[in-house]
Amino acid sequence: MDLAKLYIDGSWIDPLGDGLIDVVNPATETAVASVPRGTAADIDRAVRAANSAFPRWSATAVAERKRYLQALADELRDHAHAVAETIVAELGMPIDASLDVQALGAADILQNYADEMDTVTWEHKLGNSLVVKEPVGVVGAITPWNYPLYQIAAKVGGALASGSTVVIKPSELTPLNAYHLAAAADAVGLPAGVVNVVTGTGAEAGEALAGHPGIDMISLTGSTRSGRRVAELAARGIKRVALELGGKSAGVVLDDADLETAVRGVLRNCCRNSGQACSAQSRLLVPYHLLEQANEIAAAAADAVCLGNPADHGDHLGPLISATQRERVRAFIDEAVADGRTLVAGGSAAPADLPVGYYVRPTVFTDVDPGSMIAQAEVFGPVLCLIGYQSADDAIAIANDSRYGLSGGVWSSSSDRALAVARSVRTGEVQVNGAPFNVRAPFGGYKESGYGRELGPYGIEEYLQTKAIHL
Repeated sequence: MDLAKLYIDGSWIDPLGDGLIDVVNPATETAVASVPRGTAADIDRAVRAANSAFPRWSATAVAERKRYLQALADELRDHAHAVAETIVAELGMPIDASLDVQALGAADILQNYADEMDTVTWEHKLGNSLVVKEPVGVVGAITPWNYPLYQIAAKVGGALASGSTVVIKPSELTPLNAYHLAAAADAVGLPAGVVNVVTGTGAEAGEALAGHPGIDMISLTGSTRSGRRVAELAARGIKRVALELGGKSAGVVLDDADLETAVRGVLRNCCRNSGQACSAQSRLLVPYHLLEQANEIAAAAADAVCLGNPADHGDHLGPLISATQRERVRAFIDEAVADGRTLVAGGSAAPADLPVGYYVRPTVFTDVDPGSMIAQAEVFGPVLCLIGYQSADDAIAIANDSRYGLSGGVWSSSSDRALAVARSVRTGEVQVNGAPFNVRAPFGGYKESGYGRELGPYGIEEYLQTKAIHL
């Protein structure tokens, strides 16, 4: 694993350009490494390698592809602590969460894809026709900085399981973990060109990948703005596109829920990864007559959240990814205050005990107008809005009053009531009473949260074409 090189066609090779990207530790505000600023020419080399590898890889038996995925999962598990330390340094996610979610989570996703390959109907007879599932081809995977290796695994695992080959363009803010994936692919003997990694900026390497004529499909996780641009570039070549974009999810607390448990659960969900999660439930909807009580619970819960060094073990939040992101979140908070929203916890001021690092305190606003800026914009920080409602129908309308539709939650002591609300919320997933995430279930959005699904058998199907052979 050589951070000065790119991983193309099964080898660590020198980039064609001489530009570098510094990777900054958001807790110390210092550069910890540099990676190549990949160019369009580097992308071209990687796409050509992936195309050359595709005929052999697509013809590989399902059982053999499954063995490779299992081997990749095992390799990541064997190096999980090193992977977690890398993610702490480049992302600022605390070490325990980095190990559990990012490193081991990525391995679990790859293992799950391997297991799910046995559930895919690769071909079946339909009258006088044989219907077959074939790999889509060469996939360009553009991955985000907030769950970097996790999202690489979500894309690469499904693509490899299908028989497709991949060119990965990781976020320039968190590119180091992608080198671990490339090293794992190298270590398990994955055929040359099946997985390629080119670091670089979105504006240069990302756009070159999305518009390359040798790419059959682009899978992007990122902002809605990035999704629009990638879809525009891909449309010129009629490429298949899968987009997992932004969110402004609502946690709906019904009047029969355990209020303390529900409010604390939504606050914790909102603050995952310091609020840097597209599926974060950043709107907390409660009946008006419970709003004051919910304010007290949410404020106490937010004030009790600890911020700290991500290299330390324990239950605390790390910094935001960058100075730019910190200032963006602070600006949202200040604008909401200026707009007359009631602040009950946190605020834009820096934590007094953390003078260095891109930290933002968990912040709670209450009695927020559902149509206001802070209730509609994806802040991407630990900022929660409490919104009152009159009835369950009113709550559903507020929850759906968003251009996004990625995730959400419902809290109730009645499973029937909770399920009825969950069915009415227009999002790709809904958690009932804080149910755990399921890596076998489909993940993706409605509306401006994107289209396409990742994880489980659905994540394999995303990379398959359907052919009819008439006999």
